[in-house]
Amino acid sequence: MKTYTGETCFFPHSGKRGVILLHAYTGNSNDVRMLARRLNWAGYTVCAPLFTGHGGDPRKILQTGNPDEWWDDTRMAIFRLKDYGLTQIAIFGLSLGGLFATKALEEDPSLAGGGVFASPITSWGATNVPEYFPRLAAKYYRQHGLAPDLIQERLNWLDARLPQQLGAIQQLTKELDQRLGQIKRPFFIAQGGADEMIDPRSGATLRDKLQAQGTPVDYHYYPTATHLLTVNSAHRQLFNDVEHFLNNLFEVQNDK
Repeated sequence: MKTYTGETCFFPHSGKRGVILLHAYTGNSNDVRMLARRLNWAGYTVCAPLFTGHGGDPRKILQTGNPDEWWDDTRMAIFRLKDYGLTQIAIFGLSLGGLFATKALEEDPSLAGGGVFASPITSWGATNVPEYFPRLAAKYYRQHGLAPDLIQERLNWLDARLPQQLGAIQQLTKELDQRLGQIKRPFFIAQGGADEMIDPRSGATLRDKLQAQGTPVDYHYYPTATHLLTVNSAHRQLFNDVEHFLNNLFEVQNDK
């Protein structure tokens, strides 16, 4: 059985408007591919990079991936759209991807705006990734026909190394939370009420923090939706909400 491992997606379009979409920690660019297509059809050039280490054996995430590499991947996506001649760029991320979308909005004033989908900016410590990641890895190895003893050997390898990487991600999250004051541009937040990976209240907490400092926030709560908002029961409404946000974002920018 062959599993889709993802690849960096680049969907060009005429005009000067572009969108970057960043995927989740346990996923790949397939997490955001449907949204990328939808926005491309709506008139945007879209780039959805594959984070370093993702897109295959889960061990690669720990062997070659880390927050510094994923930040470089994010910056390269921004450079790619600028190189393509785009002058109006928004950036969004799902879960882990939302951390780097937030970092980009804190550090790059050229970005018009953006936001997060089910991203634990204020509550990474409450994530269920430590329990979920090994289960996902075991499923991957079973699909590839590995013997049970070899699967267990690889899971033991992951268990020994996962805490260090998750600790680095948590440290990044704390730094992002402390620098939220740098975000003044419109910010989109989507959160599912049945999120099994992070605290479903984290989206509202982030909304409140941003609004308290005067940041324009477009907050959307999907009561029955689980964590992967871009592919689950909420995805159609999410896509509509993101497109509406972008239409307003770029209309406002054009009026200046």
